[in-house]
Amino acid sequence: MASEKFDVIVIGAGPGGYVCAIRCAQLGLKTACVEKRKTLGGTCLNVGCIPSKALLSSSEKFEEAGHHFDAIGIETNPKLNLAKMMAFKEDVVDANTKGIEFLFKKNKVTRIEGAAEIVAPGKVKVGKDEYEAESIVIATGSDVISLPGIEIDEKRIVSSTGALALTEVPKTMVVIGGGVIGLELGTVWRRLGAQVSVVEFLDQILPGMDGEIRKESEKIFKKQGIDFKTASKVTSAKSGAKGVELTIEPAAGGKAETMSADIVLMAVGRKPYCQGLGLDKLGVEMTERGQIKTDEFFETSIEGIYAIGDVITGPMLAHKAEDEGVILAEMLAGQSGHIDYNLIPGVIYTWPEVANVGKTEEQLKEAGVKYNVGKFPFMANGRARAMGMTEGFVKILACAETDRVLGAHMIGPNVGDLIQEVVSVMEFQGTAEDIARTCHAHPTLTEVVKEAALAVHKRPIHI
Repeated sequence: MASEKFDVIVIGAGPGGYVCAIRCAQLGLKTACVEKRKTLGGTCLNVGCIPSKALLSSSEKFEEAGHHFDAIGIETNPKLNLAKMMAFKEDVVDANTKGIEFLFKKNKVTRIEGAAEIVAPGKVKVGKDEYEAESIVIATGSDVISLPGIEIDEKRIVSSTGALALTEVPKTMVVIGGGVIGLELGTVWRRLGAQVSVVEFLDQILPGMDGEIRKESEKIFKKQGIDFKTASKVTSAKSGAKGVELTIEPAAGGKAETMSADIVLMAVGRKPYCQGLGLDKLGVEMTERGQIKTDEFFETSIEGIYAIGDVITGPMLAHKAEDEGVILAEMLAGQSGHIDYNLIPGVIYTWPEVANVGKTEEQLKEAGVKYNVGKFPFMANGRARAMGMTEGFVKILACAETDRVLGAHMIGPNVGDLIQEVVSVMEFQGTAEDIARTCHAHPTLTEVVKEAALAVHKRPIHI
């Protein structure tokens, strides 16, 4: 039987893959998408971004009701129904994954269920079936990693996947890794009643972020009740009937200590997922970190085979993968596309939220770039006061010579949304003066961004 032929076969239906497939189909290319999960959406929609945000939102409301409502005249005594909260999370996931199914049908993307292997350039095997395509796109995403000698069993020692599916609130939880995933999920279970400790190898949490934001974040999260052990490393974690016994040592060497916890969350990062694709047989070039090497057109070392998202270099973010998927689709259809990796925003959905785009002060200093800083606190904003959410600040970095915005770093209420204004200004090579001269509605949190831009030139109004 002749194999079915497509213009494009996308392997993986996560944010990068499904978006790429839809855009290819919109541009008139006959497109198929191979996914081994029963549901579409990849890690993000099934066991990542979407379910974690559902639990972050729910747990945030629970904490508000239990600890903050009384201060604004609402008397209540909330009771946690974890099973119902988890059911809400599953409903959210189900609605999102079914939404992708609808979009595939609407755009006439052929869905192929199963694990794909690229047997030759232009040929993909799924089970016993073989398919042909002019272009093959690898969008298989990433997988969790653990520390040497520590096994994730998803019962006592869990990854983010297991942490999203606990059936009871642990009394104690140790989070290994003070990055985005560890802080978000640690925050969820701390709000629901767990005593949470975070162990981080570096001397501060949130590696790679602006130093001032890192310090402020740790201070705020400590005040909320999370315990931090920085400059520390976990050398062993053994699961038993009563919990997990951990051995922790100073990162620089020294006397070890032991800790016990009901649940340990392993959150030390993720690695590209390329297993079973047959890339070694094909001779696809890889980096030392296990990523697929690509050129500026997302093409691998094998002509006609492309890769996007977490399997290639760059931040492992859903929106980065989506943009790459759209740009690649347009290139395959004969159009042009471009992505500025310096302008990919990052958001941490704790409360307060943390957001950033562009360069940090540390990076600018290292590069020898002269810059001006504008900072404004939420404490001085009328809307933030009315909301009772005054922690944090917005910081804008602008070139000392041209005033062009080089970066922005925020911690505070809804900064995951506020960052987008700065991203747009930077995309058009705008200046701090452009933000400062733009009328912002009053009273809104966006005024903090405007005041930070005014502060670049030492002329904020409300402080």
